[in-house]
Amino acid sequence: MKKVLTGALVALGLSSGAALATPKDPSGTWLTEDGRARIRIEKCPSRTDRVCGYAVWLKVPNDDKGQPRVDFKNADAKKRSRPSLGHQLIMGLKPNADNRYEGQIYNADDGKLYDVSIWTEEPGELNVRGCLMGFLCGSQTWTRVNDVVQGQLTAATGAPNGPRPDPEWAAAPKAAPAAATKPAAPAAAPKP
Repeated sequence: MKKVLTGALVALGLSSGAALATPKDPSGTWLTEDGRARIRIEKCPSRTDRVCGYAVWLKVPNDDKGQPRVDFKNADAKKRSRPSLGHQLIMGLKPNADNRYEGQIYNADDGKLYDVSIWTEEPGELNVRGCLMGFLCGSQTWTRVNDVVQGQLTAATGAPNGPRPDPEWAAAPKAAPAAATKPAAPAAAPKP
């Protein structure tokens, strides 16, 4: 019986340690596999337990009329006039049990959000796996870049010449309602 209990405690300890593992930090600037964009990934402004990503450079930043590209396919009509350069496309990914970050990524080409997981196995590569409806999936490998190219946004997120967080990710998360607590029982008066 003692051996069974010891084995169970060891197994419990190993499994709980795995659940506490943190994925490698994907922060940095990444060139997409097709070379069309550079995406800066960093801790979200007010949710530092999550990572967000922003388009900080576009190979083709202007439309056919020479105007800055805008997010005209966005399902949210209020966002259709925002410039594509600088917009947030990785939405607050959080660590999962598989040592990856998961959440949603926005695709400006079709105006849709997709489930995504990202992780690093090699220092200069970021694996990106996006899925539609959980089973139609595709993967890319992005390459870390350390140089700055003409037209790249370099300032801090939210600053001039920096990317812009979406309002839902820029605001601090709402505090959870406080749990109702019972008033403490009055202390018994000392007996005379």
